[in-house]
Amino acid sequence: MRGLLLMVAFGMTSSTAMAACPTWPNERLEQETLALAAQVAQWDHAYHEEGISLIDDVLYDQALIRLQDWRACLNDATAHQPLTRVTSSRRTLEHPAAQQGLDKTDEAGVRRFTSRRENLWIQPKVDGVAVTLRYQAGELVEAVSRGDGQQGQDWTARALQLPSVPNTLPDTISAIFQGELYWQLDEHVQSRTPGSGARGAVAGAMAQASPTQDVLAQVGLFVWGWPDGPTDMTERLAQLSALGFDTARYTHLLSDESDAAYWREAWFNGALPFATDGVVIKQAERPGIRRWSTAPPEWAIAWKYPLQKALAEVRGVEFRIGRTGRITPLIWLYPIELEGRRISRVSLGSLDRWENLDIRPGDQLAITLAGLTIPQLEEVVWQTQERTVVEAPSTTTYHLLSCFQHSPGCTSQLLARLTYLGEQLGFQGVGEGTWQALLEAGLVPDLLAWLSLEPDQLRQAHGIGEARSDSLYRQFQAAKAAPYDAWLKGLGLPPAGATSLPDWQVASMYQPGDWEALPGIGPGRAQALDAFFSHAQMQAMAEQLRALNVAGFTTQP
Repeated sequence: MRGLLLMVAFGMTSSTAMAACPTWPNERLEQETLALAAQVAQWDHAYHEEGISLIDDVLYDQALIRLQDWRACLNDATAHQPLTRVTSSRRTLEHPAAQQGLDKTDEAGVRRFTSRRENLWIQPKVDGVAVTLRYQAGELVEAVSRGDGQQGQDWTARALQLPSVPNTLPDTISAIFQGELYWQLDEHVQSRTPGSGARGAVAGAMAQASPTQDVLAQVGLFVWGWPDGPTDMTERLAQLSALGFDTARYTHLLSDESDAAYWREAWFNGALPFATDGVVIKQAERPGIRRWSTAPPEWAIAWKYPLQKALAEVRGVEFRIGRTGRITPLIWLYPIELEGRRISRVSLGSLDRWENLDIRPGDQLAITLAGLTIPQLEEVVWQTQERTVVEAPSTTTYHLLSCFQHSPGCTSQLLARLTYLGEQLGFQGVGEGTWQALLEAGLVPDLLAWLSLEPDQLRQAHGIGEARSDSLYRQFQAAKAAPYDAWLKGLGLPPAGATSLPDWQVASMYQPGDWEALPGIGPGRAQALDAFFSHAQMQAMAEQLRALNVAGFTTQP
């Protein structure tokens, strides 16, 4: 929830490990820190004043941690203050009971926590907005938002409008309840729909001047704490049920850490009426928490789900040239953890997309996993004020007939050509890594140089020993007997449909009109085929293959 200081960024506890400071000069770091702080303030204003969430909650939390880290790099005194403050102009109230954040931990931390304590209970960590409710003689007299933990917005009038928050308890007791206002969802499965926007929807309902009855009815309440309630958990849950709260339904006694893992998995993959972002493990017996403190309590911890979306900082931009000359921007990131995977780069797919987004080093990106395997850019969250110069390759330099030889700027495309040619010729165990090693050793100055390599030459490449060099040599020599069609495709033949092509000597004399006369070949394909067979570099390679008696390239009788 916003207003709760998160202690985890990218899977690390921020109290023990801070992200490395940017390498910018201090003057620039000050400038960028001020700009990020201004962006956070804008997000806060929209969230608290207008009920509009301009940024995903998970990304917002991580951006706050990033801001704190940068302030610490500057030895800014504000770096050690709570990250969030009440920014609304609405009336604020002191909390009647502490609203501390929780320490976040991992599986090993859960094991340590459970091994030292008894009578532990687990609850889902409902993803909503925290609230403290105070009842006097059974009547709701005060509702306070989480705020900064010491003060919060006065939500009393709005809480009295919410059907899920009882205005009057069935018992005339005076009590303080802590809980989460959540957006009610139908059979919500967190693992399938992590970005539900539920928290923002609740914030909107609480901030709107006149929300409709339908909107108010969508806000639910989960009571997770009763600071001045019975000390025995069983009795506490029974009384909460009698008062009309469904806390007991989602609160279970733990036997050990494996039990915690069971409930965490069950709530992550099972249907619930609310969004969640982990579980909370707590002692039944806990010290009084009426006095506010910035320190997280020692009697409870949060075990969050693996990040399914993360804020990543751009480390650099690389442009890779594919076999056909297509330019693909590759964004290198300072490593992050997503779904237990370490992510350090993401492809943008096209040069146009990079130009439209204008991504530079230092920018902050939202990264997700497509199909739980492929990193993808979801959005640009924030961009640096000072833009690092990044030169993109010219689209006129690279095309279907460029980079058959190793020259400045051609390494990427030649590597792609070699890899593709090897695939078409049926090489086994010869992938991009092998060709990269041969390129770095200076053994393949052009697309066909490998045909003349001897085993002792192949062993000059890194990682290629005697057995490996013999295997490569045999495959390279056997390629001379590969089918003509495989060679043509490997060399980059443009699409020719199902047409059976003539041998090289005949094809090289065709004009565009001759190609168009063949079935399935229109003007565009005819021009591409003419350019391919008449290109000087292609003619030279065909001559090499003819000299090696490769079928289809030799002179026909």
